[in-house]
Formats: sequence, structure tokens, C-alpha cells
Amino acid sequence: MSEAIKTDVVIIGGGIVGASAALFLRTRGVQVILIDAAQCGSKASGVNYGGVRRQGRSLELLPLSQRAFDLWAQIKMLIGIDGEYIRSGHLKLARNRDDFGVLEAYREQTRGFGMHLELMSGAALQKRFPWVGPSVYGASLCPEDGHANPRIVSPAFARAALRAGAVIMENTRVVAASRSSQGFELQCDNGQHLQCAQLLNCAGAWGADIARLFGEDTPLVAIHPAMAVTEPLPAFIDVNIGIQGGGAYIRQVERGNCVVGGARGFATDNNYAKPGGEAIGVIMQRLGELVPGLRHAQLIRTWSGYEGSFGDGKPVIGPSATTPGLYHAFGFCGEGFQTGPAVGEMLADFVTKGETGIPVAPFSIQRFGR
Repeated sequence: MSEAIKTDVVIIGGGIVGASAALFLRTRGVQVILIDAAQCGSKASGVNYGGVRRQGRSLELLPLSQRAFDLWAQIKMLIGIDGEYIRSGHLKLARNRDDFGVLEAYREQTRGFGMHLELMSGAALQKRFPWVGPSVYGASLCPEDGHANPRIVSPAFARAALRAGAVIMENTRVVAASRSSQGFELQCDNGQHLQCAQLLNCAGAWGADIARLFGEDTPLVAIHPAMAVTEPLPAFIDVNIGIQGGGAYIRQVERGNCVVGGARGFATDNNYAKPGGEAIGVIMQRLGELVPGLRHAQLIRTWSGYEGSFGDGKPVIGPSATTPGLYHAFGFCGEGFQTGPAVGEMLADFVTKGETGIPVAPFSIQRFGR
């Protein structure tokens, strides 16, 4: 075994959660090694849809989502680029009266979070957003939500952490980890032996594998969202669009391309996934009904990825139930890109203060037992 490299904190997983945690820890003077089995930001954090929204988050997640909203306002200061972040507004469409009733109830439940949700239907909706298809019953607009480019934002968090003094090990996989009297001992597939006082598990769809090394089993499953991008089109969609109940989402970027998604792909191995022609066809059919301007749009690229998902729709965030000094943050499944900076800040709070001001009890790993 090689001589150990010692540091204060090792972070497993270089997505937006792990990389932002590394950045916030370095701003507090903590020594950090950030490890990723591939390249930082190349998995779910870099291939997701790019929505930066609060609307539709669960009541339990909204305090965290709201803190993330504040941090996204500082994105250029944090990572050195604007990441194509735009507060375009998020429009959630309702296909029928029942769905619209869900949007009405959500507005009442979330008053006080500063989302200023606007409900509209019928002629008012068509006047405000004339490109919405006639089959849409109504919608809810969150005017300050938006979208960004995950392909440049997520790696930029890792580069910012590197500039701040973090050590980054890419293409490095942790093959063994344990806690000893010296702290945590980690062995990597490249022969590196690491020692640290505290360990952060931000390994995304592979987070359950790390938790299992410390006797914590979770029902995490991998899912594979199918996404595509169209040819450049004349600008006509000026908001980030979602659908009540799921099934389709769309945003148009400054270059005119429309990023779309809403179905599932399939895994090709333990690291990669494809969207599949059937899934893409389903997406375009759904979107053609909701946004007729997309019916004849040509697709120029399709892709998928790996996301970790729990059956209860919540991520795992917080201290290990078995091992002092170990903190988990994985299984976000559609929540991680927007909330990622706030989760990273929260993990830095756990490391440096032993607590955080944002409630995390609903996301405890203990909800699955030991």
C-alpha cells in the first residue's frame, strides 16, 4: 500500500454537489481532495435538462431550493462564468381542470416562499403565451425561475474549487473505504491511499455503493432521462416550460435551439445510457400537442445519463447513521442541478460547524433503516 495522502476532507463525486462543497470548504480554509470516477461534471450534473426552478419542488425541499435561488444570483462571482443562467420564468402547464386545481393548491401551500406564482387559463393564457397549444387548459408562472447550461456550469464549479486550492483527482475510483482510529482510509484504483478526518459521499447514482461500504443500505435505483435538442429555431419560447404531472419539458436557448425531454432511456452499461428512438418519439409527440411550433422541428442530438432515484422522491442529505464524520448527499433525481450549490454550502456547514440552518430531517438516510 502506498504512503497515505492526508487531508481534512475527501469528497467522492465531482458533480455540482461535490464540486460546490469543495469550493465552499476551501473558502473556509479546509483542505479538500475531490475525487471523480470520470471527469468532474460529466455525469448527471453535466447532461441534465438545465432547469433552475423552485416551482414544483416539494414543501420539504423548498427551504433548500430557496437558498439555492439566492446562490444562483451569485453564479458568476462563484464560478467565474454566467453559465448561460437566465431568470426567464418557469411556466408549468396544466392539461385539464384537475391539473389546474393542483397548481392552485400549490400556490396556496407555498405562499411565503417568494415565488409570486401567477395562475392563468383560457384567453388570458393564449394572450400571454400565444405559442401554447389550444389543448392546454391553464398554467402557473413563477416569474423569477429560469434555466442554465449544465454542460458548462457543473465543470466550472470544479474549476473554481481547483483555483481556490482544492486537489482534484479525476478518472479515479474509490475501491475501498473504512473508518479507523486515524479517521477515514480510502484506497483508489490507481493505487492512491488517502486519509481524512471527514468524508462526503456525493457520488450521485453510485452514492448507494459508497453508503454500503459503511453498512447503510438504501433502495436507490438508476434512471435514465431521455433528452434531445432541436435545430436553431426563430425565438418564440421565452420561459422554461414544465408540465403538471410530468412527461415533457422544454426551454429555448439564445442560439434558438430547443432543449427537450420527458421520457426514459436505457443503460448500455454501468456508466452510460442511451435515449432510444421510441422515447424521443414520445417526447416530440407530447410537445407537439402542447407547443405546436415544435411539430416539425428537426432534432440534431439526443442523449441520456445516469440519475439516482428513491421511491419516495426525496434525496439523501445529512449525516451517516452509522459512521461519525461521514455525510451523504445523493439521489437527487431532477433536483440536484438547481439545489446543488445550496447542498454544497450545507455540507460545508456540517463539516465546519456540525450543523446547518436548513432542515434536513426529511432527507435522512435513517428513513430506510440500518
